Amino acid sequence: MTNLQQEFATLTTAPPLHFGNLTVLPLLRTKPSFAEPGYLLLEEAMRRGAARVVELDGGSVPEIRFENMADEPVLILDGEELIGAKQNRALNLTILAPPKQTITIPVSCVEAGRWSNRYDPFMPGLRFLYSKARRDRSAHVTESLWQTGAPRSDQGALWADIEEKAARLGAHSPTQAMGAIYERHSLTLEEYARAFPWQERQAGVAFAIGGTPFGLDLLDHPKTMQAVLPRLIRSYALDALELPQRQTDPCPAEQFQEFMRKASEAPAFTRPAVGLGKDVRFQADGVTGAALWAEERYVHVCAFRSDENGQQYPRWGARFSRPSRRRSA
Repeated sequence: MTNLQQEFATLTTAPPLHFGNLTVLPLLRTKPSFAEPGYLLLEEAMRRGAARVVELDGGSVPEIRFENMADEPVLILDGEELIGAKQNRALNLTILAPPKQTITIPVSCVEAGRWSNRYDPFMPGLRFLYSKARRDRSAHVTESLWQTGAPRSDQGALWADIEEKAARLGAHSPTQAMGAIYERHSLTLEEYARAFPWQERQAGVAFAIGGTPFGLDLLDHPKTMQAVLPRLIRSYALDALELPQRQTDPCPAEQFQEFMRKASEAPAFTRPAVGLGKDVRFQADGVTGAALWAEERYVHVCAFRSDENGQQYPRWGARFSRPSRRRSA
């Protein structure tokens, strides 16, 4: 297993792009990728009828059942939303679901005011948990994995965050659904999505909100990034909308590079992944994140700035260990 410094060294960047309160840095693969990813994305698998997502018997807020009937793995990304069943959920971490198997997957509820069947089984929501909530949820999952081995979120904190954001952005929902916030601002979010088109060889993207780096997502294959990029942009734009200015200054490329350096050098630990591979969690002053290592590569890496407004997460210190180059060979 290689480390993130080695992974990021394989990338190059295109010039940053800026629109409104969001700056985007495209991350490009320098080496030719394998021809196809070798997995199905969640939306594609469900559209084909090759995957099914249902409630556990009796229902459980933090867990649901994923049935993969395909001959290929199915990639389900951290923060992806599933709608319907007894309440809408978002994935707690990235999962590569093995073919021809049924697994239980960890989720968080993003609709506090409903516990009744709708669209059973689940349908793909075509949204991600917005970036700041995704950042906080990821840090909580990391803490839970370290302390208990279970990838659980702080559900109460997430419900409170969605409620407060809905109030700030004027999005009423009788069931307190995160989706109502996206729907309320859909036209503006589409403007952001159109402003940042996918580029040839682009497999990753780093984001700055209000001129300050906030997060990144890196995938193993440009085709995967091309499919999910608009949804990722909307998830960051939903936070960019809350800035008091309509237009902020762009973020310099040097600040993105410093953020990526912190993420790549952060101490890390691993746990067996849900599904295939290993779940890698990393954290240091100013950065928190996670990655999925499977099929001899990093399938997905996500990182977030963790010190906004003085908010601090547990400092893991020496209890994490960075993979050495000798072990990574």
